[in-house]
Amino acid sequence: MQHEETQGMACECTGRTPHIIRPQTRRDLLKVCATGFGYTAFAGLSGLAAQAEAATKPATLAEATGRGPLLPRPTHHQPRAKRVIFLFMHGGPSAIDTFDPKPRLIADHGKPLPFEQPVGIIDPNGKLTKSPWEFKKYGESGADVSSLFPHQAEVVDDLCIIRSMHTEGQAHGQAVLKLHTGDATFVRPSVGAWILYGLGTENQNLPGFVTICPTPDHGGVQLYGPAFLPAVYQGTSLGQAGTPASKVQFNHLKNPRTPADLQRRQLDLLQEMNREYQHQREVESQLEGVIQSYELAFRMQMHAPKLLDLSQESKATLDLYGVDKQPTDDFARQCLLARRCLEAGVRFVQVSHSFKWDQHGNLKGGHEKNAAETDQPVAALIKDLKSRGMLEDTLVIWGGEFGRTPTAEGKDGRDHNPHGFTMWLAGGGVKPGIRYGNTDEFGYYAVENKVHMHDLHATILHLLGLDHEKLTYRYAGRDFRLTDVYGHVVHDIIA
Repeated sequence: MQHEETQGMACECTGRTPHIIRPQTRRDLLKVCATGFGYTAFAGLSGLAAQAEAATKPATLAEATGRGPLLPRPTHHQPRAKRVIFLFMHGGPSAIDTFDPKPRLIADHGKPLPFEQPVGIIDPNGKLTKSPWEFKKYGESGADVSSLFPHQAEVVDDLCIIRSMHTEGQAHGQAVLKLHTGDATFVRPSVGAWILYGLGTENQNLPGFVTICPTPDHGGVQLYGPAFLPAVYQGTSLGQAGTPASKVQFNHLKNPRTPADLQRRQLDLLQEMNREYQHQREVESQLEGVIQSYELAFRMQMHAPKLLDLSQESKATLDLYGVDKQPTDDFARQCLLARRCLEAGVRFVQVSHSFKWDQHGNLKGGHEKNAAETDQPVAALIKDLKSRGMLEDTLVIWGGEFGRTPTAEGKDGRDHNPHGFTMWLAGGGVKPGIRYGNTDEFGYYAVENKVHMHDLHATILHLLGLDHEKLTYRYAGRDFRLTDVYGHVVHDIIA
């Protein structure tokens, strides 16, 4: 029904003609409100999308601060691992002398490489050189292990040996950064920082990310730093390279001159001033990291000394690792401390055998010394975790930044080889007792089921319940992630 608009007579008090509002039809109402209905629907859908994203994406620092930025957070999918130990063999162990035997090198020993070597090789005329060590098959899996690692040979059925790793960076600095941060050139968050950002930690009285005797070389603090992630996700160093593991401590843990109650009052005053400054200046990341680190440091005074006290371990456990024996004592203590950190709820622990595997010369003597220091403690860690029921949800990673060439450098060394090398994983949802991928018949290039460093990082995050494409942080106008725009989960190695 249509209604005509009419004009009334002038109002006696104002002299103006009143406007009579014409009644609207349902059609008129829908025409006027259509846009509003669209926005209403859009707002509803946006809310649902935000809720779904919040359920799968780690909270921002501001969102997390109210409940603690390091508290455990939901994962993107069901995790297979809860925690990680990374055994970093800094310098580059030779795959063809440890886990990747090459009979062709025995047959062609002393001959030239039948193809051109990549750019950057120090001795491009080096001849093919067979391994000085004998390989044998071990365990039910029949995996090949050289005589360098008799103890790791005992646990080979627990290992997933990836023989087809490859990366970027002919030099240590590039390759080490790639391994630890996913980028060989720019300053980026470390793997441990990404994991802590994504998952939080299970113990609010200890750091969520600990690096034991970290190297100062080839990146230094970048290897356990947060870069543009909030500072609270920085790794905490326990000792430094060159410091005997028997003497490692968290820096500035105790103040013998000030009792705990007075420290608490002083800290409360300092934190109140920090919060006020933070509110006034709208600074978030760095100052929040300082605030949280102060609180954690105060709590650690009570909990860290117990963590570092190896006298609580049984003699059988100490003997298993090789504690108080040479040459295993130092690395044995690092591995045992790593296990204790995991038991206490630390999320990510790195153990570094710092810059000892770079045998450009004296391959035999150098690799034998390194193996003697690390082989027993590494195998003991696997056995110990397994006996405690921890291996199934602990991911153990062993390896260096790259491998070594099948050709000789000088008289008795091997040069860097990022094109094909070996790392192994254990526990945490990976298939035990398998060898995955292959290098060519000389051990130079990965050729079968190739696994790039980005793929390894994507797989580590996947095992922890994190989607490497969803674990992002917005910085400088774009979303960053550990794997940048690359990486594929290696599903074939997942149990």
